[in-house]
Amino acid sequence: MNCPAFATASAKHRPLAAVYNPRIMKKLFLAVLLWFALPALAALQTMRLDYYHTGNDHQEMFSFDRIVIEPTPWPGDPRKNIDDTNLGKYFFEVRDRGTNRVVYSRGFASIFGEWETTEEAKQMNRSFSESLRFPAPAAPVQVTLMKRDANNAFREVWSTTIDPKDQFIDTSAPPSPGPLMALQKSGDPATKVDFLILGDGYAAAELPKFEKDARRLTEILFSTSPFKEHRADFNVWALCPASAESGISRPSTGIHRRTPAGATYDAFGSERYILTFENRRFRDIASFAPYEFVEILVNGATYGGGGIFNLYSTVAADSLWSPYVFVHEFGHHFAGLADEYYTSDVSYLPPTHKVEPWEPNVTALLDPAALKWKDMVSPGTPVPSPWNKEAFEAYEREIQARRHEIRRQRRPEPDMDALFTEEKKHEDQSLSSDKYSGEVGAFEGAMYEAKGYYRAQENCIMFTRHDAFCAVCRRAIERIIALYT
Repeated sequence: MNCPAFATASAKHRPLAAVYNPRIMKKLFLAVLLWFALPALAALQTMRLDYYHTGNDHQEMFSFDRIVIEPTPWPGDPRKNIDDTNLGKYFFEVRDRGTNRVVYSRGFASIFGEWETTEEAKQMNRSFSESLRFPAPAAPVQVTLMKRDANNAFREVWSTTIDPKDQFIDTSAPPSPGPLMALQKSGDPATKVDFLILGDGYAAAELPKFEKDARRLTEILFSTSPFKEHRADFNVWALCPASAESGISRPSTGIHRRTPAGATYDAFGSERYILTFENRRFRDIASFAPYEFVEILVNGATYGGGGIFNLYSTVAADSLWSPYVFVHEFGHHFAGLADEYYTSDVSYLPPTHKVEPWEPNVTALLDPAALKWKDMVSPGTPVPSPWNKEAFEAYEREIQARRHEIRRQRRPEPDMDALFTEEKKHEDQSLSSDKYSGEVGAFEGAMYEAKGYYRAQENCIMFTRHDAFCAVCRRAIERIIALYT
């Protein structure tokens, strides 16, 4: 049992002064309070509820799939089971049925939550496998799933009861994906952020390449603030089941692969968007590691990646831009950061009803006096904040036209890399030369929309292929680190 209350059980064998040390007694007292406050979470195994999420752009339903006990113990800190960040399009609670006390909660986003905003969702129904993970309870619990309504308030959409003594709970272990590598072991999983890098599309002979790729990108992450300053708060693990052949699916070019985790380009019809829709397979592989966050590292050179809050992020390992994509997409997955760009093509339709976004780094500025980062606005910076928006948009229209032509002609990836290099050089220069460049304010253009949404600073990793997060994004990331450490 990974609980401080049990760590002091041998105190009677210590010197009397140690037993009555005020600091030890205070910790023991707090631990005892914690223990009685969490009656439903006595067994720190990892329980996973798999379910199906079905619907279209205007209706959805949920159906139970299975309950499993994962082979790896629960990695979290039992003192930090309640999520008070108010992040995510969805939110779930685990409530002890005997006391009606919430014993675990987390916000998250989902593939369905993105898909329902696409044109396809207006034309058909689809089902997606999803999962909720939490410490295995010792007594029956009610799991309640909530979703934000039109006004961004959470409303219950599904609920199910779990009895930990149910004979149909699956305690079998799935096939081992291979050895677990500790790329960085900073301490007990319960007191660290546990980050798993999961390889996909690596053939057996390429497993040494996976480890090299994973270590390289780990160093990239921890060279970027604020991860740099919090490196000691992270454990980094790596797993890579061997693929039958090298690479992942890229349907737009006629390439299809059956890889262990099922990663694919062209998600939602976007050539650069990499996701896996094989949730069951992905979860079974990941269950062999202690994890709270996952990066799916795909063996490919074509520019691409993706990131969904509290689900996973992805990146093509061999792309010239993998360092940027890795950090950018991890920002989505780790801290719920929104995309701040708005000139690139996306699959999502614009919202019909504008409310204040839940993401911490963008705003609809419906009430400038209530700006969510108003405490960080630089003195003398007007809100909204002026910037050379028209010139930026004109340049980006030209870049996007050239980008589409490269893909249409199926030209080699170095041609796209050269275009992105040219674009980055221009953006870094133009977005650092305005009057309020570098200041915190509210700059119009964010969340794929040219008007009506605002970002905190003129430039950021979430806006362009910049090298740094803005101040507001850095604070949001540190808040999540604090939730797990």
